[in-house]
Amino acid sequence: MNITFHGAAGGVTGSKHIIEHEGKKILLECGMHQGHWRESYEQNKELPFDVSTIDAVVLSHAHIDHSGLLPVLAKQGYRGPIHTTQATAELLRPLLMDAAHIQAEDAAFWKARALEDPTITALDPLYSAEDAETCLSLMVTHPRQEEFTVADIAQVTFTNAGHILGSSQVHLKIGKDQEQRSIGFTGDLGPSNRKIIHDPVPVPPCTIMISESTYGGRIHKPQSTTRDELAKIVSDTYSRKGKVIIPSFALERTQEILYDLHRLYNLGKIPRMAVFVDSPLATNFTEIFSEHLDDFDEETHEFFIDKNKNPFAFKGLVHTADTRESKKLNRYDKPCIIIAGSGMCEAGRVKHHLAHHISDKRNTILFVGYQAEHTLGRKILEGENPVRIFGRSVTVRANIFKISGYSAHADQKQLVENLEKTPGIEKIFLVHGDGSQATDLKEHIAKEHASKKWEVIIPEPQQKFEL
Repeated sequence: MNITFHGAAGGVTGSKHIIEHEGKKILLECGMHQGHWRESYEQNKELPFDVSTIDAVVLSHAHIDHSGLLPVLAKQGYRGPIHTTQATAELLRPLLMDAAHIQAEDAAFWKARALEDPTITALDPLYSAEDAETCLSLMVTHPRQEEFTVADIAQVTFTNAGHILGSSQVHLKIGKDQEQRSIGFTGDLGPSNRKIIHDPVPVPPCTIMISESTYGGRIHKPQSTTRDELAKIVSDTYSRKGKVIIPSFALERTQEILYDLHRLYNLGKIPRMAVFVDSPLATNFTEIFSEHLDDFDEETHEFFIDKNKNPFAFKGLVHTADTRESKKLNRYDKPCIIIAGSGMCEAGRVKHHLAHHISDKRNTILFVGYQAEHTLGRKILEGENPVRIFGRSVTVRANIFKISGYSAHADQKQLVENLEKTPGIEKIFLVHGDGSQATDLKEHIAKEHASKKWEVIIPEPQQKFEL
C-alpha cells in the first residue's frame, strides 16, 4: 500500500492524493491550482498522473482547489464513481459550469489578443461545459457516518469537517485482517464554534492521518472580534459617503458576510444601506445553502431559523442578475456594500468595480480571504500603487483593509485538537499549507506534544510513501 502526494504538497491549492493497494488506485480530491491566471493555467493544463489508472475518486468538499479539475478527468476518459456528500454534489453543478464558462470566455479573449499581438499565446479552455456535465453524472452521494465501499479495496466513512456546507473528513479502512490500514484525511478542516454550520466531527480511530495545515502557525481571533471589525469598517465608510467593495469567494465566504451583515443590522451596529451581491454564482450557492437547514448550527437556528428568518436575506439586499445591472452599480451615488467575485481579484465582476472605485478615497476595499502570491488582490493588499487593471495603470486612493477572522480553516490549536480527538494516530502527513505554516505546525507538535510520539512528515510534490 502506498500514497503519492500530487498536489497541495508544499502549497495550499490543487489538492490531489492517490492511495494505491493491490493494483487499485483511489484519488482523494482533484483540485485546481489557484493564483495568478498564467501560472495557474500552466499548472492545471496537465494532470500529474495517468487518468486511466484511477479506479475511484473520493471528494471531501466542493471548493475548486479540491474539485476544479474533476472535469479534466472526465475529458481524459475517466468514467468511474466520484464519491461525495449530497450537498457537495449540489454545489459542484454551478461551480463547475461557471468555471467552464469563464474558461471559454478567457480563451476567446486571449485568442483575439493573439491575433492582434503575435507575442501573446492563445489559451485553450481546460475543459468545456460538456466535460463538466459528464463529470457531474459520475457523482455518487453518501450520508455522513455511513460506511460505503470504494474500488473494492476500501471501506470509507464521511464525518463533518465543519469547513463549508457538505464538507467532510474522510476515514478509509484499506486491506484485510492483519494487513488492514486505517487512514484519516481532514480535507479542509473548519474551526470550532464557527458560524452557520456544525462543528467538525473527528474520524474514527486511524493509524495514519493526512491533515491540512493552512494555518498551522496561526491562532485565529475570536469571531466576535471579526464582526466588530466589519461593523467599524462599514460604519466609517458610510460616514465618508463611500462604498465598501468586498472581493469574495462565491462559496461560503459570501454567505458568511451576509450572515454577519444581517446580525449587525439587527443589533443596530451598522447604518442601513444597500448591499449588492454582484455574483450570480454566489446567488446560486446561497439558494443551495438555504435548502440545507439541517446542516446549520444551533446559533443560526436561534437567531434566524426558529424565527422564520432567512440568515442570508434582509431588507436592502439586492442580487444583481446580469452584467447590465452590475454596470449600473458604478453610477450608484449612495453609500453601499458591493460583494463580488473573484476572491483574489483575478477575474469576475470585482475587477470592474475595482477599476471604477479604487481611486476614490471615500471608498474601502475590504479583503476577507486568502490572496495568493502574484494575484491582483495580493498586490493591492501589499500596497502596490498604482496597480494594473484591464491593462491600465490605476492609482490606489481607496482605504485598504483585511479581516483575517473569516478563515474557514482551523488554526494551529484546532488542528492539534482534531488530531488528539482521533485515537491511534502514529504517522501524520501535513498537506495544504505553505512551507512556513506546515513547518510551524510540525515544530509545535514536536515541542508541545512530544508525548504523543507522532511521526510528522511534510511531503514534497510527487513524493510517494509506502504505508
